[in-house]
Amino acid sequence: MPPLSARPVAAPALVSIVIPTFNEAEGIVKLLRHLAQAGTGTDAAVEIIVADGASTDATATLARQAGARVLACPTKGRAAQLNFGARHARGSILYFLHADTLPPAGFLSDIRQAVAAGYGCGCFRLAFDEPHWFLRANAWFTRFNVEAARFGDQSLFVTKPVFEAAGGYREDLFIMEDQEITRRLRQHTRLRVLPDTVITSARKYRENGVFRLQGVFYLLTALYRLGVSQPRLLRVYRALIRQNKL
Repeated sequence: MPPLSARPVAAPALVSIVIPTFNEAEGIVKLLRHLAQAGTGTDAAVEIIVADGASTDATATLARQAGARVLACPTKGRAAQLNFGARHARGSILYFLHADTLPPAGFLSDIRQAVAAGYGCGCFRLAFDEPHWFLRANAWFTRFNVEAARFGDQSLFVTKPVFEAAGGYREDLFIMEDQEITRRLRQHTRLRVLPDTVITSARKYRENGVFRLQGVFYLLTALYRLGVSQPRLLRVYRALIRQNKL
């Protein structure tokens, strides 16, 4: 047997970071710079895909200039854009990330270690960039591995075979697509909630009011679980949430 120093070292798994965007010029450069500082800048086994839904601002141009691979998605909508990005991804691990969410330093290593330990999917805990006590309390519950505590802002990593076996995101869902997919992924693999946190923007809460917006989210969740149609949920969302992008 050759000495340890002579044994080949396995190359790290290629991670494809898929970011859906629509008019995110204000924050996309900040996110891409953050990703470089958090590990992508020195990791050769990573690609960054911006799946753009026909932005009317400079999102695509700024993302390309920052080094991302930009895909013009034929269909606008987060689920459709995420699926489109996944189909064009080269990595064996997919990492779906919102454009206003910043992952922790070393997140690539954390994801690879979880996959190597047998977890086919997972996410990070959540924190907001707003010190409001109610948002801190909400975020605290994301440490628990239960469906009720899953939020799309937590980001999602999943191996490509598991993602494909689960059928990807449901493109008929305009709302709750992030929560819905985790239920199907659990049928194929174990989900790991990693102990570090992603920091997500609380801009919607600032624009709509913390308690008002959370009340709207509770209402939408209840209507979704009661089987209300997606078009009707979307109408409620647009009527109640200010400055939305749906």
